[in-house]
Amino acid sequence: MGLGNPGREYENTRHNAGWWFVDHLARTWPFESWRKDRDTHVADGYLGPLRVRLVKPQTFMNLSGSALRSYMGRAGFDAVEDLLVVVDEVAIPVGEYRFRAGGSAGGHNGLKSIQSQLGTPEYPRLRIGIRPIDERRVIGNLADFVLRVMPGDERDLLEGTFDRLTKVVDTWLREGTQKTASTMGR
Repeated sequence: MGLGNPGREYENTRHNAGWWFVDHLARTWPFESWRKDRDTHVADGYLGPLRVRLVKPQTFMNLSGSALRSYMGRAGFDAVEDLLVVVDEVAIPVGEYRFRAGGSAGGHNGLKSIQSQLGTPEYPRLRIGIRPIDERRVIGNLADFVLRVMPGDERDLLEGTFDRLTKVVDTWLREGTQKTASTMGR
């Protein structure tokens, strides 16, 4: 599940890094086209024998957890095993990332909403760095910063990590959360 904000005015903002990455996955793994499913857009496909669904909530970031309601009611759904949340992270420099098996929302409203819906902080997440190259670019409050368009040089750096991040997600799918956290949790 890649987090972002719907609407043309947000599509190139830092807060949509999670969406950018799951769009990359849908292109890299030739999945079905994106389609509407309740309050999400989904793309389905297979990686070998594994059935995978990519999800982009169509709620605003602070309501991202509501997109999980339909999954939580499904028999066998286990957030620790079946859910990976991909999200932007201002505390991490652009071009870097962190994979964690669980933990705090760290002030991120999308993760707070996910955690609230799941009732636990124990679900894997992949945080994609959006902290600017030039820290002087952070002007004003944090909400304004993450909702600004990301400059091209930073977006290039961020998207330059997508092939590595694809390998992280592939490892998570095939080998699980603990193995991924221990080998690729940079």
